Amino acid sequence: MSRTTNRDTPSRPHQETPATSSVPVPAVAQAGPVSHAIFRVARLHRMIAGQLLRPLGLHLGQELVMMHLWELGPQRQTDLVRLLDSDAATMTRSIKRLENAGFVRRRPSPDDKRATIIEPTAASQALRREVERIWAELEGASTDDLTPDQQAEALHTLQRIEDSLARAATRSPEAAPAPATDADATTD
Repeated sequence: MSRTTNRDTPSRPHQETPATSSVPVPAVAQAGPVSHAIFRVARLHRMIAGQLLRPLGLHLGQELVMMHLWELGPQRQTDLVRLLDSDAATMTRSIKRLENAGFVRRRPSPDDKRATIIEPTAASQALRREVERIWAELEGASTDDLTPDQQAEALHTLQRIEDSLARAATRSPEAAPAPATDADATTD
């Protein structure tokens, strides 16, 4: 499917035809249409978020670090890893970039010399207003075509999908059936 715009339909010069996905659904993905839709939506959402954050000098995910710091105040780096379901290496890179940009400050924990406390700087407060504006713009891009009831329904459905995926992620690998291999196939 292709995206069509008013340039494709001269009889309606001021109206844009709704865009459709430009990612074809492979035959193999037909068994997982919801998963493929999630992939497509997440890809577009991340792309738009990245475009909106780039002028601020932020990489994807760094705005979430800042949101937690603004809301909760100074945090141990390990707590940020847990809050954002991240890994230590990714969080370290994000914090270093945010520190280099002047948005956070690192200091040793007074209670645990092994821990590092991350705190937002005064300079980050201007960034906060911009991040709030960007998230409102991203929300609009995501939901402007939905009624308030459809937005509530979408949020409820996404929460149920997230809950389902979280349960699947916590299942032990031993509980899942092993994938079939060529050795499993027998020929008589």
